[in-house]
Amino acid sequence: MIIYHGSYMEIVRPDLKHSRPNVDFGLGFYTTPIYAQAVKWCGKFMRRGKNGIVSRCEFNETAYDNLKVLKFNSYSEEWLDFILTCRSGKDTSDYDIVMGGVANDKVFNTVELYYDGLIDKSEAINRLRYEKPNMQICLRTENAIENYLHFEGSEQI
Repeated sequence: MIIYHGSYMEIVRPDLKHSRPNVDFGLGFYTTPIYAQAVKWCGKFMRRGKNGIVSRCEFNETAYDNLKVLKFNSYSEEWLDFILTCRSGKDTSDYDIVMGGVANDKVFNTVELYYDGLIDKSEAINRLRYEKPNMQICLRTENAIENYLHFEGSEQI
């Protein structure tokens, strides 16, 4: 499967040391099978006057059989709990790969309302069910990157 990473630079070999903590699925290399989504990720860099570069990689899907994978098929209570755990820096799970919806601005507003206690979990999930999730695939271990990801090229947006 081809997956994409949107950034301000070409990523030939992801380095987990340079990934940000306290994001949706924790520390890792974030990719998507949706090209348009990777281009959108480039937008935040381009608005700051940097390049927008989409790196393209081949991802060996045998990883799903050989590694510890957590997949969220929809926005759910489990997804919401996991996002909040990761964003608060309290994730201690040992997943190699986490897959699921992106907490984009609209989705994150709902997550924030829940986190701040302004709405309850059932109301948050009710609001999220109307959102069509994009897909992000977070490679969280060197094993996942080294053995199942192969750089194919990049392009400037």
